[in-house]
Amino acid sequence: MIREDFIRVSPLKILESSSRGGLGSGNLGVFIARAGVGKTACLIHIALDNLFKKRKLIHVAVGESPEKITAYYSAILNDLRKTLNVSESDEDRLIVERNRMILAYRASSFSVNMLEKSIRNMIDSLDFKPDTLIVDGLDFEKVERAFFMDIKKLANKYQTGIWFSARSHRHIKEKNEREIPYPCNRLDDLFSVIIQLDSTNKGVFLRLLKDHDNTKVPDTSIQLDPTTFLLAG
Repeated sequence: MIREDFIRVSPLKILESSSRGGLGSGNLGVFIARAGVGKTACLIHIALDNLFKKRKLIHVAVGESPEKITAYYSAILNDLRKTLNVSESDEDRLIVERNRMILAYRASSFSVNMLEKSIRNMIDSLDFKPDTLIVDGLDFEKVERAFFMDIKKLANKYQTGIWFSARSHRHIKEKNEREIPYPCNRLDDLFSVIIQLDSTNKGVFLRLLKDHDNTKVPDTSIQLDPTTFLLAG
């Protein structure tokens, strides 16, 4: 079964050096990368880690259909099976399906209030209380700081960890004094974990930029396979 060997090839190894070993309830985390580098794949690996531990997860897709997100999961699970040389498992599939909900929103209509109504409905109607939220596709350039302040309150209220993807740009080199790049350079105080995904001529690398309140972040980077976004080598 995939879940037994998942962490051996998962990009989540970048968090093994974290002071808390992960994001934790009530906190916000973000992957920063340019378009097409692998933000969604990394978020799905975060999701799978939670799902294989039988934690409840909501995947929030901004500007994508639920069918496309489901196809992403299927493709990544297929890559995992090939990499780990394991056969397809009904048990793995059922664990994912039973513990995951997918919510899709148009970018123009997505809001914290709308998200909270959906979460409340799932708790009240389905007894589905999420341990983790994945929010993919949000345009950080079009969202005010107040949005993230409100969603952090939401994370605390429901004691859930919330992961985002943030799109950076090659031509924008802006960073703050803590070396956090655009578009998170004015928001980094609201995020507990910040990870950069960077594509270079030597390969694709993950780098931990912020680790909770740890003032000395380990100089840790791991290389990923540019096709599967699993650990290279």
